[in-house]
Amino acid sequence: VYSGKDGTKLWQFDGAAEPDRLGISVAGAGDVNHDKFADLIVGAWAADPNDPVLAEAAAKARTPKDLEAEDLRTNAAADAASRVSAVPGVRAQLLKFQRHFATDPPGGAKGTVLDGRDIGTVVCPDADAKLFITATVEVRAERRFKELRERGLDAIHGRVLADMEERDARDRDRAVSPLEPAKDAYQLDTSDLDADQVFAAALGFIRSGNG
Repeated sequence: VYSGKDGTKLWQFDGAAEPDRLGISVAGAGDVNHDKFADLIVGAWAADPNDPVLAEAAAKARTPKDLEAEDLRTNAAADAASRVSAVPGVRAQLLKFQRHFATDPPGGAKGTVLDGRDIGTVVCPDADAKLFITATVEVRAERRFKELRERGLDAIHGRVLADMEERDARDRDRAVSPLEPAKDAYQLDTSDLDADQVFAAALGFIRSGNG
């Protein structure tokens, strides 16, 4: 839980959860993180996602309204987001957006839920409770594959797995905001858990006061 300047509460998760059960209002759950917001940047310009000048210009132009885009979670967008998120200027712009979103959620919401690969280490390092939720790459690829197919999108399991392995390596090795758990984060491996079990474990940790 992160207390913003107005007493706003930020429940910080990296992974699937059901924030409505917490009894708080949620704005942009699961969408306001560097990688997902970078998806918007990728869609904002029809160019090579490795072009830092266009990427930074697009980052400056984004607004919370853009989070309603329907194509944020395509596999192609996820891969391009990982690439463009490595641009320092892009990450600086997104960091401003995320922190403002966390402390001053839009629409009068009482709190926000953020997920991402550097929420606990960079975006909200002072959060009272930090959870680093992970699973084996094989399990994550299977979940991603099912998600894409359920949304009616074309997906090849082997390609999804390969893309995820490549993205993990790229995110771990990048110089700016690499993928790593905060030193004080509760690390939860969800490889053998379903969504309800993950939620119960996360909520139990928060309520225990160990954050």
